[in-house]
Amino acid sequence: MPAQSAPPAPLQLILGDEELLVERATRDTLRQLRAAEPMAELTRLRATELTPPHLAELVSPSLFAEARVVVLEAAQEAGAEICEAVAAYCRAPAEGVVLVVVHSGGGRSKLAKQLPATLRSAGAEVTECPKVTKASDREAFVRNEVRAAGGRIDAAGVHALIEAVGSDLRELASAAAQLVSDHDGPLDEATVRRYHRGRAEVTGFAVAERAVVGDVPGALEALRWALGLGVPHVLVADALADAVRSVALVRGAGGGDPFRLAGQLGMPPWKVKKVRNQVRGWEDDSLVRAMRVVATLNGEVKGQAADASYALERAVLAVARAQRGR
Repeated sequence: MPAQSAPPAPLQLILGDEELLVERATRDTLRQLRAAEPMAELTRLRATELTPPHLAELVSPSLFAEARVVVLEAAQEAGAEICEAVAAYCRAPAEGVVLVVVHSGGGRSKLAKQLPATLRSAGAEVTECPKVTKASDREAFVRNEVRAAGGRIDAAGVHALIEAVGSDLRELASAAAQLVSDHDGPLDEATVRRYHRGRAEVTGFAVAERAVVGDVPGALEALRWALGLGVPHVLVADALADAVRSVALVRGAGGGDPFRLAGQLGMPPWKVKKVRNQVRGWEDDSLVRAMRVVATLNGEVKGQAADASYALERAVLAVARAQRGR
């Protein structure tokens, strides 16, 4: 008879704001508990939706000894009463209950900022989920995803996959798993490009690349193809914002060795070289306008605009025209 799996620690701190990693950490905790207690329940609530009496009810021992995972999300937004209630609970966790506190690392108040330290001192198991912003970290993420799926990939293959798919971790994770599943043997640049042939022409990055060089017809055509093929609005908006920020960074850094600049700017050398070709035609005032456009677009594609497709078209047109000094 196989040995029963050990349940997770009763206190769990998931620290960081990278959504995919946070989701995985939460799911892993539930999976670990259900391996030991198959009927374990899951309850998820934002800190701002919770009151101390409700928290006490959720973490009280069950009359029928039912195991459960209680996830307190966005704990950095918790008010003083909830922070105090969590701190008090940490001193004597209930048997059969796993409290998972998801915290970005910041906080609106002193007590909210102190919650991670409170949990650490109480012996909580900590899972770090920092935002993946550096190019090197994103490349490491791709390598790890391929390795976890049972495959191998070289550096050129990693760059090709990011260029074809974009920077969204969910998209990268899915693409990495699919490549390993479909291909026997190590993954290299040629393999990645063969599997993603044509896709790079309809991703948000292709739209953005045309926009930042002032190619209005090309950018709009690429956008329509991307939306027609189901590329999410958010990914196109993120790619446009990334392209504008990259132009601003490379333009501000001036000339020099791309390998040296890569370390300073947090992007791979190949991208520095690529963006250098996109910098021509941009001035300080036009970059400021473009930055405002992509900042507004971020909110619009996340629900503020009545028509996200129209918002994207307007933003792409505005960025392309800004590059041309219009």
